[in-house]
Amino acid sequence: MARKIAVITATRAEYGLLSPLMKKILDDPDLELQIIVTGAHLSPEFGLTWKEIEGDGFPIHKRVEMLLSGDSPVAVTKSLGLGIIGFADALDELKPDILVILGDRYEMLGAAAAAVLAGIPVAHIHGGEITLGAYDDAFRHAITKMSSLHFVAHEDYRRRVIQMGEVPDSVFVVGPACLDGIRETELPTGNELEQHLGIHLSSPLFVVTYHPETRSPLPAEEQIKRLLSALDRFPSATMVFTGANADTDGRVINERMLEFCRLAPEKRAFVQSLGRKRYWGMLSIADAIIGNSSSGITEAPFFGVPVVNIGARQQGRIRGDLVIDCPCEVEGLELAIQKVLTCGRRSFKRKLASFRPAKSICAHLKNASFEKVKRFYDIQWTE
Repeated sequence: MARKIAVITATRAEYGLLSPLMKKILDDPDLELQIIVTGAHLSPEFGLTWKEIEGDGFPIHKRVEMLLSGDSPVAVTKSLGLGIIGFADALDELKPDILVILGDRYEMLGAAAAAVLAGIPVAHIHGGEITLGAYDDAFRHAITKMSSLHFVAHEDYRRRVIQMGEVPDSVFVVGPACLDGIRETELPTGNELEQHLGIHLSSPLFVVTYHPETRSPLPAEEQIKRLLSALDRFPSATMVFTGANADTDGRVINERMLEFCRLAPEKRAFVQSLGRKRYWGMLSIADAIIGNSSSGITEAPFFGVPVVNIGARQQGRIRGDLVIDCPCEVEGLELAIQKVLTCGRRSFKRKLASFRPAKSICAHLKNASFEKVKRFYDIQWTE
């Protein structure tokens, strides 16, 4: 009998990383793919991105509505509660043998909790990382402790997961989950991107993605005000903005970006979601990535595009020398943008990585055995 593997996805970015693994599972006769879609995927405000999943040929087995209309801390907390209720029903109906979770969002925390209570082993992708500027950091580590299989991007992250008490034989370095998609995806041309966005993509070209820095003492309104003030100092630049996540105060960021784009519609465009192909297509031609998305740390370097990483949201993640870290201050942001434009792009490296994350993860999912009671692994140490 095929082993049932449930994969859960809540956002466009997460799906882009999971889709190669989902295809591997779907094509494996020893595995049965089950897809649970939730969060922003089901929201008209965030582009109804579940349609992209079905458009790629994947069947959606369960939809879990959980996203409330507000983005206050109370609304997000209530959304988490609704998610746990929905995940309990979905897992009870599907009865998967393993639940696959990627990352650190609050939706995934709810799914992991429901799986633990249902006695379903969790396989976690991208654990062991640190992002000090967002409450996702705590969620990621909590999901690690609720998981029985761990697929990490770097040896340093493996050591950190083991440090948290996870058995070394359950932690595997498979590389960044984005590698398969970057390597295999046929990217759209510049002309196709222009037709989709409705603007001419002239240089210098900025791709801007900014999410709320949920642990910052600076209100989201002030964060985005400073970023837009810095960008306004580059009147000749073409700018493509992608929407903030469904996090606390994400809507105010989107509203301010929309207003900014309306001031110069021939040079600026806002889209809630580009989709992974168009987003990677933009990375392949952009002069700079500006914002605080994890994609600037993990994906952009493979395209050779320099990055201005703002604030502390990604603080703690391993990054290459194409990434310039900058506080959320107008003068500093202007200088950082000027610096990356001076440095310029590097060669396109999308075919150079040796890791095959989807293949590795799929093999482990097929062959993994689980202890009835999960152990805590103690590291020997001396004071």
